Amino acid sequence: MAYRWKNDLTMSQVTPYGAYLNRRQLMAGIAGLGLAGLARPAAASADLEPNTWEEITTYNNFYEFGTNKGDPARYAGQMTTEPWSITIDGLVDRPGTYDFNDIMSEMTIEERIYRLRCVEAWSMVVPWNGFELADLLEMAGVQEEARYVAFETLLRPEEMPGTRQNVIDWPYVEGLRLDEALHPLTIMATGIYGKPMPNQNGAPIRLVVPWKYGFKSIKSVVRISLVRDEPPTSWNKYSAREYGFYSNVNPNVDHPRWSQATERRIGGGLLARREPTLMFNGYEDEVAALYEGMDLAKYH
Repeated sequence: MAYRWKNDLTMSQVTPYGAYLNRRQLMAGIAGLGLAGLARPAAASADLEPNTWEEITTYNNFYEFGTNKGDPARYAGQMTTEPWSITIDGLVDRPGTYDFNDIMSEMTIEERIYRLRCVEAWSMVVPWNGFELADLLEMAGVQEEARYVAFETLLRPEEMPGTRQNVIDWPYVEGLRLDEALHPLTIMATGIYGKPMPNQNGAPIRLVVPWKYGFKSIKSVVRISLVRDEPPTSWNKYSAREYGFYSNVNPNVDHPRWSQATERRIGGGLLARREPTLMFNGYEDEVAALYEGMDLAKYH
């Protein structure tokens, strides 16, 4: 089932575990993580300095808990993540509500060390644990008419103080074209650094699409729908001019309010030298064929 992707990053290049997580919110004991069978990616060639605990402890976007980078670590601990289920519906052969533990028992868990590039022009390197989305969709049985995959985040205002503000329309929704969803780089992540996913990072299960800006990798997923037409997505609804449906990392297409040509790697400080942003976040060889013939400025 799982495709063993060959990586160009190693653990020496990863934002350190302590620097990425807020220790107050670290979860433990999500059943079925299955870390003993992890497949480790191949060796890397780049030389990236790891981040320290102090540099990245609370740096995260999860607007359901507030718009400041420290809000998710401060408030996400009150989100209930067990039990958890995902409804898979739409154009599938086996629609239904799937228990998280049952899903995990059927999946092959791998370690994937991916670059993460935020639309805000900062970046980091993260070792995710998870499984290919394609395997989950295969379990549900995708019908021929399906062209897109729509995702929805948990909406629980009593546990998510950020949803009491009208920042965007809630619940948070995202979408991919079906071929993007089926690509072997696209995973459903259930952990980081060999440990269960912390709440502020999208526990217990989130999408990770490494060649797209980070907001496409929707957190705390409760619904996946196979659909015929392009689904609405939260930031695109907020401002289509600023946040396109595709949102592929592209240094040649600026955000209307800032350049995307360079990025600030977390840990370097606000005055640190900026690094060039790579086309498709460095995954051009793997994913460029998905967009052959498309105007990547128009379909941003």
